[in-house]
Amino acid sequence: MLTKLKKKVQTMLTTEAKLAHEIGLTPNRISAIGIALAFLSAIAYTAGQTRTLYLLLATVLLLLSGFCDALDGILARLYHETTAFGGFLDSLLDRYADVAVYAGIIASGLCDAPWGLTALTGSLLVSYTRAKAEAAGIKMESVGLAERAERIIILAIASITASFWQPKTVMNTGIILLAILSNLTVLQRGLHVYNKLKKREA
Repeated sequence: MLTKLKKKVQTMLTTEAKLAHEIGLTPNRISAIGIALAFLSAIAYTAGQTRTLYLLLATVLLLLSGFCDALDGILARLYHETTAFGGFLDSLLDRYADVAVYAGIIASGLCDAPWGLTALTGSLLVSYTRAKAEAAGIKMESVGLAERAERIIILAIASITASFWQPKTVMNTGIILLAILSNLTVLQRGLHVYNKLKKREA
């Protein structure tokens, strides 16, 4: 959904990418920083139910991790450092980041475990469906309601709100919304692939 906005943001981050390059950062190093921030966010989430200040910290770390995820790709394209392994590594680390953050929220008791696991499953399958579709030559960018950028934004909004008002209720609501939207996205992508393959076979 946010693909067009994402492209505008990528253009805006060109200056930051150039600065990162000047201080010696590579796309893989930025990816490593991003996953480290995601794990720190997960740790902060584990204490979020009893200390709501940690929810704000978790949100900041989550958004910084997302920023790194955008920056590494921009840097790679800007300086022609894109590689097949770099793309693979970036995608792999994103999945670890997702698992860590959701695990932190579930462990904290900020959401009901079944909903947390459903949201986590949907998040992983959104990425899996894209990888399988693109392996079959079908473009999936912008297909679906809840790509990774949307999921991070929803989680950040829920976390900020929860830090000021009813943490368990708000976070659980946010996780339920993510569970529904991410799995709906999987369904949308499945139908998209089915229609594309059907046309191709015809």
